[in-house]
Amino acid sequence: MIILAIETSCDETAVAIVEFQRGKVKVLANIVSSQVKMHSKYGGVVPSLASRMHLKNITPILQRAFRNAKISQKKIDYIAVTNGPGLIPALMVGVGAAKALAYGIGKPLIGIHHIEGHIYANWLKKCDDEKNKLWQGEFPLLCLTVSGGHTQIILMKKDLNYQVLGETLDDAVGEAFDKVAKLLGLGYPGGPIIEKMAKKGDEEKIKFPRPMANSGDYNFSFSGLKTAVLYEVQNCRNKAMPCSYDDQYKQDVVASFQKAAFDVLVSKTIKAAEKYKVKNIVLGGGVSANKRLQKLLADAIKSNLPACGFSFPQSKLTSDNALMIALAAFQHVKYEKGIKTWKSVTADANLKLK
Repeated sequence: MIILAIETSCDETAVAIVEFQRGKVKVLANIVSSQVKMHSKYGGVVPSLASRMHLKNITPILQRAFRNAKISQKKIDYIAVTNGPGLIPALMVGVGAAKALAYGIGKPLIGIHHIEGHIYANWLKKCDDEKNKLWQGEFPLLCLTVSGGHTQIILMKKDLNYQVLGETLDDAVGEAFDKVAKLLGLGYPGGPIIEKMAKKGDEEKIKFPRPMANSGDYNFSFSGLKTAVLYEVQNCRNKAMPCSYDDQYKQDVVASFQKAAFDVLVSKTIKAAEKYKVKNIVLGGGVSANKRLQKLLADAIKSNLPACGFSFPQSKLTSDNALMIALAAFQHVKYEKGIKTWKSVTADANLKLK
């Protein structure tokens, strides 16, 4: 079985062609065209610009994917596309291309929720052009999804079965990283920059709050933490407290901010895992690439849930890509769920995970 997948939910135009055979996976093509450089001067993604770049890139990238895969369109068995959530102008480009291709070659079309892709990125442990085995995850399973647009704790009792236990009530954690980086003049995207700087800082230096740490539920809030960073930096700049606004100070700020955000993520994930007696915990989303988060969560699992498994995707599968969409689509084919015609799939910026 060969699946062609398309992902255009934000600022990456991505196409993958993946072969699934007897529990093994061969990545025939996996192309991601990033728009980070274009959006960095604005400090964030501009939806209209993202859509224009998707329109410019989607056809050449599809053509390149087929060249890399060395197969014709007739060899494709299923087409999958991210149909939400995301930026609606961006989503419409990918969905439109997928529908046109599905109609043109007469193949079924599968709409994939973006978060499904981030979850199932964990099912491929090695990302290269060789055949790889699919991970057989043991359920119940808990996924902490952390990215620029999403922060959620999701319980899975079986494949394609999702229960959102908690989510952010305001900023996603990745968005908070971007805003703190912008506040300090560090550049965009903020996540990788802050992770690198935090290694040189003292994460216990500044006592930032842990928002909603004791709320009794599994929801998050990062807006107040971001505001606490703002006040801290303003007071330092205005000489309202004894500090020197230099590189070391910035390193201490981002290290302390990062630790505060991750403490809440980890503690709530562990509490949910204990309550629902899960057998595995997985990470998903762009922030899951952060090594400090990986270590903090791994240490907490080892201390509190030693029998629980822990997994996070290969670094190249943490950011938006189409290979993760193909991996999720394979599950839909396996369980015969959500397989539609080209007419029945539409873009939905607020698509719910269910």
